[in-house]
Amino acid sequence: MTTLGILGVGLFIVLGGILGFRLHAFVALVLAGLTVSALSSSGLVTRSAQMEATIRNVVIDIDRALVLTAKPLDDLKEIVLVADVADGQAFVQIGELDSQRPATDWPGEIPFLTADGQPSAKAHCYGLMLVADQVANSHDASQLRLISTMDFKAASALGKQTFMNRLTNAMGSYCGSLAILIVMASIIGRCLLDSGAADRIVKSTLSVVGEKNAPAAFVISGFTLSIPVFFDTVFYLMIPLAKALRLRTGGNYLLYVLAIVAGGTMAHSLVPPTPGPLFIAEAFGVSLPAMIVGGSIVGLFSASVAMLYAVWANRKFELKLPEEDSDSNPDSSIQITSGSQPSLLTALIPILLPLVMITAGALVAEVKSPDAASQWTIAGFSVEKDVAAACQLLSDKNVALIVSALFAVFMFVRVKRPTRDVFAAAMQDAVSSAGTIILVTAAGGAFGKMMRQANVAELLQGLPSSSPVILVVCAFLVTAAVRTAQGSATVAMMTAAGIFGGLVTSGAAGVAPLYVALAVGCGSKPISWMNDSGFWVISRMSGMTEKEGLTYITPMVALAGVSGLGAVILGVIFFP
Repeated sequence: MTTLGILGVGLFIVLGGILGFRLHAFVALVLAGLTVSALSSSGLVTRSAQMEATIRNVVIDIDRALVLTAKPLDDLKEIVLVADVADGQAFVQIGELDSQRPATDWPGEIPFLTADGQPSAKAHCYGLMLVADQVANSHDASQLRLISTMDFKAASALGKQTFMNRLTNAMGSYCGSLAILIVMASIIGRCLLDSGAADRIVKSTLSVVGEKNAPAAFVISGFTLSIPVFFDTVFYLMIPLAKALRLRTGGNYLLYVLAIVAGGTMAHSLVPPTPGPLFIAEAFGVSLPAMIVGGSIVGLFSASVAMLYAVWANRKFELKLPEEDSDSNPDSSIQITSGSQPSLLTALIPILLPLVMITAGALVAEVKSPDAASQWTIAGFSVEKDVAAACQLLSDKNVALIVSALFAVFMFVRVKRPTRDVFAAAMQDAVSSAGTIILVTAAGGAFGKMMRQANVAELLQGLPSSSPVILVVCAFLVTAAVRTAQGSATVAMMTAAGIFGGLVTSGAAGVAPLYVALAVGCGSKPISWMNDSGFWVISRMSGMTEKEGLTYITPMVALAGVSGLGAVILGVIFFP
């Protein structure tokens, strides 16, 4: 079966299984992954792995048996030249680099064009030894590739594996890379809620800006809390505050509700360590610091645009407070947690600590001095090697989240002093809720991996040839289509990662992986309607009817996603 046919079958099983047969997302994703894996031939799987491993930014001059590169190649003996012999089949080796002839001073000028089409004087030139001249002469440069010997052998070995082994290995890989992160994030979120830290953050923000600026406080609080806590939980936490302010001020209830949604929904899809952005960061090879910073910038911009809609909608429409809340004491809904609460600084530490730790590790650099000695720096300041090594260790995303979770647990225990049974129940609930997410995430990752092994990247490789913007827009549209069809933002992001992951991580897309990851996150917003659990949480908890939900929530969330895409496109154009 062709790659396009395999892609269609995979998407049909995922969407049909979830929508038509009401299957759990894990079951539908596993079935789709098994089917795609079984339909992918050995040659197609090998070819996909070879394309992902291709050495980029090289020019192959087959007539003069030369290879020109922008950067020097490390081990010439471990690089082979392969050629495309048939569509859907693996590349075959036709030559290797001549380690005896690194061509540093070839007679005459051999032009090498840089990415902007200008000749480069820094090109490195190497000789080629062909082992199959007839095959080589029958192909043009676009059908030739350089691959390391290790990757060439690994691709062949992957193609020989059974479809079940490939699926289970992919699931194990994703579980190993994400399980600790998701569990720790779940524990952090539970401790923030149960200790009263989340309540403290919201109330402190309100006390600073005042009731008049409560919508802005709701946006900021919702965005901040949705980084470690799931959006549904954040909305449960903050909706009583919106109701209480409505009773106190006598109006603007719709504005308060939409402000919570505007802040929380964008962070949920753009800023790790929530599962969706964490997954796409892994799938596209984006570092966590880059995803956190980029997601925060795009997310805050989108939330600001959404707030403009919320202000307009509040002037045009009126949302009535539910009858059961209309006779309540204005202060009764404010108290979400009982007993003592941590200070604001203490409440913020579980959120800020992993961000600081991960960012500090990214700032560690090794500088070579003229005497060949190494000097270690952090943000440009010299430090001892042991200090730099410690920062790099602590900046590991798993270590950072574990340390943050330990502090969150300590804060919870110290503030609330729960009994052993209460503490155990809280931790068990946090881990149990994370378990389902890990299963769905691993299954989605495996499905995406099987899509990549079906060589979807080659199917889409023509997209970036005209403009990186086209690829970013396509990633957004694919994610939005899947989100609209089946309702889950996380599943939509996983599906898009499976389609575009290989193309982006291989470097063939010609666009920074961060931009594609952010476009996928923004694409997971449109369209929120009746098949979205978040739609029901917002409408039922706020007292909206289905019609009101479609009138108020759906347009605002879609606008936030589209405006986020606009910000990403500007980044692609001005900061490629």
